[in-house]
Amino acid sequence: MPAYLDLAFGRFRYYRLAELEEIGLASRVEELPFSIRVLLENLYRNLGKGVVTEEEVKAVGHWGLSAPSVEEIAFHPTRVLLQDFTGVPLVVDLAAMRGVAKRLGKDPKVVNPLVPVHLVIDHSIQVDYFRRSDAYLLNLDLEYERNKERYVLLKWAQKAFSNFQVVPPGTGIVHQVNLEYLATVVDDRVIGNERVAFPDTLLGTDSHTPMVNGLGVLGWGVGGIEAEAVMLGQPYYMTVPEVVGVRLEGELREGVTATDLVLHVTELLRRKNVVGKFVEFFGPGLANLSVPDRATIANMAPEYGATVGYFPIDRHTLEYLRFTGRSPERVALVEAYARAQGLFLEDYEWRGRYTEVVVLDLGDVETSLAGPANPEDRLGIADLKRVVEDYIRKVRSSAVAHSAASRWEGEGGGQAVAQLQRAEQVREAVVTVNGETCTLRDGSIVIAAITSCTNTSNPTVMVGAGLLAKKAVERGLRVPKYVKTSLAPGSQIVYEYLVRSGLYRYLEELGFSLVGFGCTTCIGNSGPLPREVAEAIEKHDLITFSVLSGNRNFEGRIHPQVRGNFLASPMLVVAYAIAGRADINLLEEPLGHDSTGRPVHLREIWPSMSEIREVIERSLTPELFKAKYANVFEGDESWRSLEAPSGEVFVWDPSSTYIREPPFFEGFSLEFREPEDITGARVLVLLGDRITTDHISPAGAILPGSPAGKYLMEKGVDPADFNTYGARRGNHEVMMRGTFANVRLKNLLVPGKEGWWTKHLPSGEVMPVYDAAMRYKAEGTPLIVLAGKQYGAGSSRDWAAKGVHLLGVKAVIAESFERIHRSNLVGMGVLPLQFRPGEGWKSLGLDGTEVFDVIGISEGLRPRKELTVRARKADGSTVEFKVIARLDTPIEVEYYRHGGILQYVLRKLLSERKS
Repeated sequence: MPAYLDLAFGRFRYYRLAELEEIGLASRVEELPFSIRVLLENLYRNLGKGVVTEEEVKAVGHWGLSAPSVEEIAFHPTRVLLQDFTGVPLVVDLAAMRGVAKRLGKDPKVVNPLVPVHLVIDHSIQVDYFRRSDAYLLNLDLEYERNKERYVLLKWAQKAFSNFQVVPPGTGIVHQVNLEYLATVVDDRVIGNERVAFPDTLLGTDSHTPMVNGLGVLGWGVGGIEAEAVMLGQPYYMTVPEVVGVRLEGELREGVTATDLVLHVTELLRRKNVVGKFVEFFGPGLANLSVPDRATIANMAPEYGATVGYFPIDRHTLEYLRFTGRSPERVALVEAYARAQGLFLEDYEWRGRYTEVVVLDLGDVETSLAGPANPEDRLGIADLKRVVEDYIRKVRSSAVAHSAASRWEGEGGGQAVAQLQRAEQVREAVVTVNGETCTLRDGSIVIAAITSCTNTSNPTVMVGAGLLAKKAVERGLRVPKYVKTSLAPGSQIVYEYLVRSGLYRYLEELGFSLVGFGCTTCIGNSGPLPREVAEAIEKHDLITFSVLSGNRNFEGRIHPQVRGNFLASPMLVVAYAIAGRADINLLEEPLGHDSTGRPVHLREIWPSMSEIREVIERSLTPELFKAKYANVFEGDESWRSLEAPSGEVFVWDPSSTYIREPPFFEGFSLEFREPEDITGARVLVLLGDRITTDHISPAGAILPGSPAGKYLMEKGVDPADFNTYGARRGNHEVMMRGTFANVRLKNLLVPGKEGWWTKHLPSGEVMPVYDAAMRYKAEGTPLIVLAGKQYGAGSSRDWAAKGVHLLGVKAVIAESFERIHRSNLVGMGVLPLQFRPGEGWKSLGLDGTEVFDVIGISEGLRPRKELTVRARKADGSTVEFKVIARLDTPIEVEYYRHGGILQYVLRKLLSERKS
């Protein structure tokens, strides 16, 4: 029977979960994890519409009581969320698909989003200007200048597609805009003749989409390839997830922040291996966590490996909706629906059934950082000095040992020993930056950035940073000029309340001037270092560091000249900027000295929670949010005056170095050929553990000496105008050359080298990966990649799969895969193959010089089918082993058979719709 909510402003139908128990499709719904209840409602609402089956509803309705009886379920998200780095190539693909439709005599408009799509332009701002009051406007002008072609494409898309809205540059980071404005928590639409209410759910093309889980909204990151399919009417097929419950107890101690908490959670859950699972937080500790604190924790779900980090709807959710200016009607609907549906957490002592429960006492959390290369490598501030000194020693000794081994081999080794001993010495250089003469040395911090969605959405840590800056300035402390400081809030709201509170001027006095509203340093858009600093690092081979309030610190990501990167709260970013070095114990050593020469310790200027709360209460109001988001889709004058073409089909400019028609649909037809066995394959790159999507497809700067840089120079682009890899994602020629081009990539086919190098086989010639791939292509040789554990960790970067596909890679054989990247490989028709437990290329005695055959594909595939791999060595011997084809669901088998998800969806669209 239909169920209804009768509210003062209208009547809403909803799909009552309790009814599923009455008809036998669910059991003990009140014990289900809240995230599973949202999935169950989604299936129930779509039951009987030709896709969702009763067996799928039963599999979720009886979750935790019996093994799922189906291999996959069809999830229908309410909406899709994009950022511009992933959104531009997605729009490029859609434009290409419209071109295919027209060439085949079909209506191009069949390629159009069928669910609401929001694209927030937030990843294109770079920190070129800093430490000056006009830095924001100057950086914004440069952003428009560099990205005009990309923005013209997006304005075309906004007009050409229905259900597609763009949030223009200079507004904020996609996840914070989502949290503060786009998310409804409970949505409603007119279906038939009734208004239907249902949970707000989404998929996003950014790994950190789960940030909105902190508001009680179920959503997670997927590749743009999968998002395109969902936009075009396909459900998102997934296995029934395991759910790890994290029971939070107690409360945070005075002075400990949500940033510290999320670094503890990341460390804890990485050890528990929650990759591909839902994580849901419950317990009495929730009573003490605000939505911004929860969002900080949910944001880093990809860092702890989970699909989501979900927090149920409760009183804090309602408070946040009111606080951010949502309408009274929306708040009333959220509360009424959540209570009626059993999605409202009233009792914090509630205990449901979970796959596993982990307990975390909030009182055990300490002030922390994470680094120097992985978000899960948490350390207390007392440990940082030792970690940095060990890191410097390790890097220096490793480099010198390699140099010595290659340079003095067979000459006694005396000089090598002497050079190894000198590696223990700290290197330094005297530099003059903006009139200030200072000493730059191993261990110096050269980038200090308050940035990223993780923390800038949280007023507690942002106000805390402002108060710490105020106290530091009042004590006469300053930041050394060699430190590149920046403030990039996640929304204009943050800047407004910092100005209103009077705290912004102290941040600016320390060098933390506003540089933009967007994702900057965390995505690698840190911009160039001051010339004198960059030259000193190169000349003296200094090992320098960054500290940022971000969520990603992988090798080579933040800046190519910065070796180690530490994640920290905005307050600690300010503190370490003042110290100017990472090899310091701030529990014991002073930050600096005041005007009288007296030492100033961190504990003396650390703000209290009562001080922070007082500033928040007088500086933030719902009216502020309403005013800033009133015309969010209109943009500034630069956006409004940007001219863009109209028409159903995009007209490509063959001379463009930003936007090119991709080759994914070359030779496309409505028929397809079944995949065959892979025979005679060579290894393009041989890799170890935890190769991230940053290693595979870099973000940040394009170096002149790289294959992509050389391509751009050949096209007449000056290195000053290279922009970033992210901004060039609409040009496959750049991205192919950027694949496996991270400056810190270690390809074990060429030991001792870092970067974009590989060895062509059997010639043995060392050359760039791109050049080798093109040579193999000309020779008709298919390629594979061999890797270790956690292949594809990090960002949901489509080009880490697209680039690999275009280089001619047919399969990746690894010990394990990160969730999103594995899906992206399938989506591009690249076969992810997993070694059996306990096996890997090392244990099997492989070295990457073998010739490989993958047998069992042509006879037909099924989910997780075991295939045979034969590796023939140069001496004629053969190593044979089994691998698991990580096509995890029947629909993934179909995607692979069609050559990829886009080909599958396009064939479906063009076959179903008449011209």
